[in-house]
Formats: sequence, C-alpha cells, structure tokens
Amino acid sequence: MTYSNAVLKRLARLKQKKHRESERLFLAEGSTLVEEATGPPEHLLTDLDAVKRLSTLTTPTGPVAVFPFLDLSASELLRTRDRILLLHGVQDPGNVGTVIRAAHAFGAGVALSSGTADLYNPKTVRATMGSIFHAPVARECQTLPFLEEAKAAAFTPVAAVSQGGEKPSLLSAERLIIVVGAEGSGLPGEIVSACQGPVTIPALAASLNAAVAASILLYEAYMRVLP
Repeated sequence: MTYSNAVLKRLARLKQKKHRESERLFLAEGSTLVEEATGPPEHLLTDLDAVKRLSTLTTPTGPVAVFPFLDLSASELLRTRDRILLLHGVQDPGNVGTVIRAAHAFGAGVALSSGTADLYNPKTVRATMGSIFHAPVARECQTLPFLEEAKAAAFTPVAAVSQGGEKPSLLSAERLIIVVGAEGSGLPGEIVSACQGPVTIPALAASLNAAVAASILLYEAYMRVLP
C-alpha cells in the first residue's frame, strides 16, 4: 500500500510521546514484533522510504506497523493476573521492555508507576521482543494507591530490597505483587512499609539491574505454581 506524504508525516509523529497519547497509537518496528501481534495493525509499512521516515533506528530493519494502545487500567490488571510485577521509577526503556518480556515468559502482569519509562517508547517496545502483545500491562499507576487496591483484592505485596529481606524462595504463590525500583535509588521507605515485607536476592554484587532482579523474582514466584 502506498501512503501519502501527509499520512507518513502524521505517522512519523508517533515517535513522540505527546502524539502517541493524542492518537492512542504506537509504532512497532521489525518483523519479530509484527509477527507477535495478536491483532492486525492499523497500518503496515514495508516500503523502504516509508520505513526510514518512521524508524528510530540508525539502520532500519522494517517493516514498521502502527498499533492501537494495549494497556489496561490498574483494576483490570488486578483481575487479569495473580502475579504482578510493579516497577516504580524505572526510567530505562530497555529495562522496562525486558521486564515485560519476563512477565510474558512467567505468566505475570506488569504495572508501571508514573515516572517509569513510557510503555510505548520505541526502545521499550523493541525490548519486549513482541511480549507487549501478550503480557497485560497497566501504566501511569500511582504506586501507593495501587498497592492499597491490590491489598483490598487479596494480593500480598512484597518489596525488592538490596539487603535485609527474606529469601525469594519464600515468595507466596497466590495473588502476589512484587515491587521493584530502579537500581541505585531503589524503593522509597514508604513503599517498602506499604508492603507485607521485603525480599532480597542473595548476590555477590552490591545491587542488580532492575530487569535482572525482576526476572529472577518472577521466576521464583512462577516456580511456586508449577505442577
């Protein structure tokens, strides 16, 4: 399909968050992402010139597809999964995308706090490797109100801390919220206090990358529900 210059100009604006929010559309680039989609895109661009205009890569790989937003509300997310990873203030899009990929692998959902990297940032989308279409995600969550809503729905929230917490092997299998903060700054004290207890991954390094820590904890929780 051939797209007019005006349409390409409009779609290229989706590289910016304000235009994504206005249109409620996002870009997914590369055959892996397009093939993982659970529904047809609103637009699929394969022409090299068009791909170059929409791509955020130095060397575009194409194709580029345009999809409608996928995120759920916080309440919907809590009804959808029994294990949820809540990212608080994690600003690296690659980490956020990797966590969504891990959540898909281990049957969990993801909640993104306000101040966390945008779900639809092209870097985030690429890092999910297509899992954005499979793992349910809520975004712009207010962490403390989300935890209160989760506790009212019989979830047990636990906070990931670098030291002093319980072993991950003690994670409950039923209706669990795992809260992970950014490497370095970690979680604010009021968020740790709002959780039932802290959990610490035994490690020789002083701290773990947020995506690595989240993936380990998701796996530990997943192992509790395997037959």
